[in-house]
Amino acid sequence: MDMTRPGGVAPAGADAIPDARGINLYRADPMAAPLFATYLPRELFEHLAPHFDRLGGLAGARLDELASVADKHPPTLSVRTRRGVDESRVVKHPAYVELERVAFCELGLAAMSHRGGVLGWPEPMPPAAKYALTYLLVQAEFGLCCPVSMTDSLARTLRRYGDPALVERVLPLVTALDLDALHQGAMFMTEQGAGSDVAGTATLALERADGTFALTGDKWFCSNPDAGFAMVLARSEPAATQPGLKGVSLFLLPRSLADGTPNAYRILRLKDKLGTRSMASGEIRLEGATAWLVGERGRGFQQMADMVNNSRLSNGVRAAGLMRRALTEALHVARNRVAFGRPLVEMPLMRRQLAKMALRAEQARTMVFQTAGALARADREGGRAATLARIMTPLIKFRACRDARVVTGDAMEVRGGCGYIEEWSDARLLRDAHLGSIWEGTSNIVALDVLRAANRHDALPVLRAHVDALLADGAPCTPALAALQSRCVDRAFALAADAARDDRAELARQAASALYHATTLAGLRWEARHAGLPLRARLADDVLRHRLAPRDPLDAPADAPAVELEPEGELDR
Repeated sequence: MDMTRPGGVAPAGADAIPDARGINLYRADPMAAPLFATYLPRELFEHLAPHFDRLGGLAGARLDELASVADKHPPTLSVRTRRGVDESRVVKHPAYVELERVAFCELGLAAMSHRGGVLGWPEPMPPAAKYALTYLLVQAEFGLCCPVSMTDSLARTLRRYGDPALVERVLPLVTALDLDALHQGAMFMTEQGAGSDVAGTATLALERADGTFALTGDKWFCSNPDAGFAMVLARSEPAATQPGLKGVSLFLLPRSLADGTPNAYRILRLKDKLGTRSMASGEIRLEGATAWLVGERGRGFQQMADMVNNSRLSNGVRAAGLMRRALTEALHVARNRVAFGRPLVEMPLMRRQLAKMALRAEQARTMVFQTAGALARADREGGRAATLARIMTPLIKFRACRDARVVTGDAMEVRGGCGYIEEWSDARLLRDAHLGSIWEGTSNIVALDVLRAANRHDALPVLRAHVDALLADGAPCTPALAALQSRCVDRAFALAADAARDDRAELARQAASALYHATTLAGLRWEARHAGLPLRARLADDVLRHRLAPRDPLDAPADAPAVELEPEGELDR
């Protein structure tokens, strides 16, 4: 049995180290089922409920084990075959390949927004279904969710902007449910001399007589570098006549040509990363590689922004999932670890720490489903719904990804010394959490994008109308807090409006945080009523008092409110 000495004698103190391995992460989360049911159509939730439960069991056991193995055995690059033929082949550990099979094939996460038949459902599913499943999967494995998201986002962008003949040829390949037939997706944007400044793109695209383009240049950070297809930004117009973003176009780059031969680009090396070690990221050299133009020539960044924004939302989903896994682990330890004669969860300072972790985690989950709903409405209606999605996407990317770094670090502390050891999940969660604040735009970049949405798309009135509607349709706050709530929401939007109007870039992060807190406060109150979860209203109170309202850092009120934790999940009892 586990943790025994030779002869079957348990080591001293072994029972004192709580281990949640094998827990069903869906059942252990008492708010998962009612929230999923609230945001999904009733019939679809009932259809997916067994899949949620099965995935929760896998994520807490088998998938978690595979993720740990894949993290310790990162992919390698085979530059040449033993016969000396160039191949640039990424060699993946079998544990990672098995995770790919679950995500792409069994769950169909990259396909379910684009085709019917996934998980036995006859039609494409709404974003909320995909993100609910991703929220559970990422609690076991974070790195793989990047290729899943990029494949899904590539399909979305191709459908929106691609030539119909190209879409017809490529879409079935990137939405296949068979791993051998699947062509995964990627996006190659980053260059050494450009970074977040896409206007500095130097990769060149020269049009050929047959209408294809030849791409030449280096891309510095390319995740999933051996993907079947990649969206690539390249300069199609001379910099002298079309400088900056005006000369950049979007292209679809196939890994292999129609005759089966490799396309003319090489993976130069793989990155040695802090986190997401299971998934390959590399450097690409394009040597006249064949690619197809996607969308309007010279408007590549505007079209790539659709893929980037979809990936940013996925980053927020992954951050929310990481926080939930970290919280579940911390709650399990606190409820089962005894020190100084009583369980940790009975100690006031520990309860406060857990409550602060839970607040960040639940804000992120609310923002996930609110943004997913905005995205679904944007795809159906455009207009104001598209404007709402345009500002909510950078909001979740900015704040949730930063909060994940705090929550995963605090969870490591709850477990103590064991949390610092790579045998447990805490170290991997902490390493992976740092990715979200960097990829698809650093915190500064996405905070500035919030102000850009306010200025260029007049998004603040649309977001304010959404917040007001959620508050009007949600559980009301207590009379004692009503005036404070009204004042704080007003101030949050006033700060953002002032920063946008006066081009106060130095206020971008402060303004984005304020809008995030106001939006999640409203969403939590709406969920309290519609999901029948009174605790969500009390979480909204905490957002108001601790994330929005002015506080004196030196004030220690004698009547500090008691901290209330969520009820125990089914398998924690």
